[in-house]
Amino acid sequence: MNSIGASLNRAGHAAGNAKVTAVLGPTNTGKTHLAVERLCGHASGIIGFPLRLLAREVYEKVVAAKGAHQVALITGEEKIVPPGARWFLCTMESMPLDREAAFVAIDEAQMGADPERGHVFTDRLLYARGYAETMILGSETIKPLVRKLVPEAEIITRPRFSTLAYAGPRKLSRLPRRTAIVAFTAAEVYSIAEMLRRQKGGAAVVMGSLSPRTRNAQVAMYQSGEVDYLVATDAIGMGLNMDIAHVAFAGLGKFDGKRQRRLRLAEMAQIAGRAGRHQKDGSFGTVQLGAEAHCSFTPEEIEGLEAHSFEPLSQLVWRNSDLDFSNLARLVSTMEARSPRPELVRADDALDLAVLKRLAGEPWVMERAQARLLGERGLHRLWQACGLPDYRKTGVEGQTRLAGRVFRHLTEGKGHLPEAWIAAEIAHLDRVTGDVETLADRIAAVRTWTYVAHRPDWLENPPEWAERTRDLENRLSDALHGALTQRFVDRRTAVLLKDLKAKGVAAAVLIDADGEVAVDGEAIGHLEGFRFTADAQARAGEQRLLLAAAERHLVRELAARSRQLAAAGDGEFALDFEAREQSGLPPRLLWRGARVAVLRKGRDALLPRIEVDRSIAALSPDDRRRVADRLETFVADAAGRVLAPLARLSAGHADVSPPARGLIVQLVAALGVLPRETVAEQMVGLSRTDRQALARCGVRFGPLHVFVPVLLRPEATRWRLALWAVAGELAGLPPLPAPGRVSMAAAAETAADVLLVAGYWRVGNGADAIAVRIDMVDRLARHIHERRDGRVPFMPDPNWAASLGLSQDGLARLLRALGYRPRLVDGAPHFAWAGPRRPASLPAQRRLAVPPDSQFSSDARSVARGNDASPFAVLAVMKGR
Repeated sequence: MNSIGASLNRAGHAAGNAKVTAVLGPTNTGKTHLAVERLCGHASGIIGFPLRLLAREVYEKVVAAKGAHQVALITGEEKIVPPGARWFLCTMESMPLDREAAFVAIDEAQMGADPERGHVFTDRLLYARGYAETMILGSETIKPLVRKLVPEAEIITRPRFSTLAYAGPRKLSRLPRRTAIVAFTAAEVYSIAEMLRRQKGGAAVVMGSLSPRTRNAQVAMYQSGEVDYLVATDAIGMGLNMDIAHVAFAGLGKFDGKRQRRLRLAEMAQIAGRAGRHQKDGSFGTVQLGAEAHCSFTPEEIEGLEAHSFEPLSQLVWRNSDLDFSNLARLVSTMEARSPRPELVRADDALDLAVLKRLAGEPWVMERAQARLLGERGLHRLWQACGLPDYRKTGVEGQTRLAGRVFRHLTEGKGHLPEAWIAAEIAHLDRVTGDVETLADRIAAVRTWTYVAHRPDWLENPPEWAERTRDLENRLSDALHGALTQRFVDRRTAVLLKDLKAKGVAAAVLIDADGEVAVDGEAIGHLEGFRFTADAQARAGEQRLLLAAAERHLVRELAARSRQLAAAGDGEFALDFEAREQSGLPPRLLWRGARVAVLRKGRDALLPRIEVDRSIAALSPDDRRRVADRLETFVADAAGRVLAPLARLSAGHADVSPPARGLIVQLVAALGVLPRETVAEQMVGLSRTDRQALARCGVRFGPLHVFVPVLLRPEATRWRLALWAVAGELAGLPPLPAPGRVSMAAAAETAADVLLVAGYWRVGNGADAIAVRIDMVDRLARHIHERRDGRVPFMPDPNWAASLGLSQDGLARLLRALGYRPRLVDGAPHFAWAGPRRPASLPAQRRLAVPPDSQFSSDARSVARGNDASPFAVLAVMKGR
């Protein structure tokens, strides 16, 4: 097969007057679609593609039209050939040219100028023919060479369906949606993808080094709209059909394996032409990355790209395919044969030829290659071993070692590779952990063994190993897709950015039982009551997106909650007072456990002002009014219920004396607890009728305090403290006593008035101070009064300390505070009345002069004056009255 443009295909069948058509034009002209239609219109056919990915894509389309039992897929690493297959989709190197086919098509024929793979495309252009029709697809740059090398071809030029316009340079943050950014190194691709993750929510990544399965998954993520940006190498320039509106070049130069050079205009066009699809126009430009100097197109390049006008190719890369396998020297010689025509330039030594020359210098290789027992089969096997693809980019040295070992095994024993060796290599690679680079390297290594498994005579059981390697490659590819997505896609940011730009489309908003808010499946924060809190782990820029999404999507939910609150029963509300110990906030009103308002100073202590939470400001005026009205009703009802004795006191003082009315006013203002010393004047003026009226309202006169016992219960105490703090506009309070606690240590920083409102009497000062609940002090006083006989020493009941929650030392301090001093009687501790010390806080002017004709006993008068009488004499006075 030495003649150029011979009319025989590889099967040796005469093509006769078979039609040869060259369909040429820029990208986005539907050339591949036309070829697939022609393929399906013939009884059989073969199409060669430049990429495994393209072959797989078209294979699936033809399967959908013809059925899987009639369609075959052949690539270096994948072979699906049903027994009755009639239509074959292949990579260019894998085209079965020994098979007769009615239709043959060669895609991207201009790839014949590629230094590395060009000789394969040139060979197919010259020799691959269908017996009924042959179609050559490519750009217009190859048109002159088609006229010369395939003169019988009818050339059809197809215009681009849409226009391609230059959009100039843009910052990365200003790139439009559906943009592909093209870089020429993996480091650049990763860097740009990371920037897009921060600014735009992420990007899909497409590189030639990715496995087809990973590339498909990344492309699908872009095509579905999950991300709006794609970062790729120039791999996207070859046939990947995607919905790209704009192509942005991050650079205009690349390393071609020998040197760093500027892209040729045709290469620029191949990449830029991905923008636009069918009749949808596209644009191209450059992207500015930070302060670095950005690349720029020349005016001539812009004009050529927009007009699709490029300098035609003058030569294609060629390599002799008519090889002589009679001996090793002749095989190398025929590989290095000169081109028969000036339009064909002999390719530089490709990797397979470089490996062959290296191995040819090994004596054992020469011996086995020339062995009579093997004959030409030995050289064929050597050449096949040299043709192993270098997926891992190990270079000539690495490939020589691998090819040498493969050839050694293929020329020993049964001529098969040892399964133990293949199994060990696959087991070493069978790990789906690691970063992007590690997983990509493992996939490249697995692809080598997948290629080996598809050589029909290299293994004893090829189908089993093909299945195992394919399964491992798929698992590693899925892991790589996951790693790329995790590293370069912030799904939440992507969803929110897309949501902000969507018009008339309602996103799916879910709020779970814990209040977590998710938009289209991505958690954005937490909704507690009416207050939305963005995810604390979100970056500063992302926080704004989260808040904007909440503002947009929670309007209906907040309105619904306002109606629920307005209709809620009192059991759904609560007063939260504990939290303000640390926060310094006023007491809060909770609805279903969430803050909805705070209490502020009102007209008086019993009527605080309700200040709704700022989060409720987002509601409509009607909803805000409903919420405020319901909260005011709750506070009024709850305070009225819990503090009912104060309400009865306020309403029932019309029939008492002026001193009693004065005491009531002070007692209500003090929220139910008063030191006797502060109302001594009123106490002296109380009549028996006054005391009975006050007692009916629940007032008790203790030895040191006037108080309402029911208001010392836990819930009433919480409300009283809250209302007292609000009325006094205090910034903070110490921790509240635990419910049911009758005594506790009194911290030095805890003011006596705070303890008093809480219903406790402070005993002592400093670190050893204690606080005892007022009603328990009253009860103790009653017990002592029943036990003692005047000033005769008495022994305390052992149960007193336990009932008060005090130690024996604490009880002794309490008794001393009440005016009793310890005495030893017959060696046993007793206490005797010694008279209380006048409190330092009692002003001199409050020492009252009790009239001689007073109905009080001398003890009572002494108490009223603050003198030496026993406080328990009051009990006798009360009983006597």
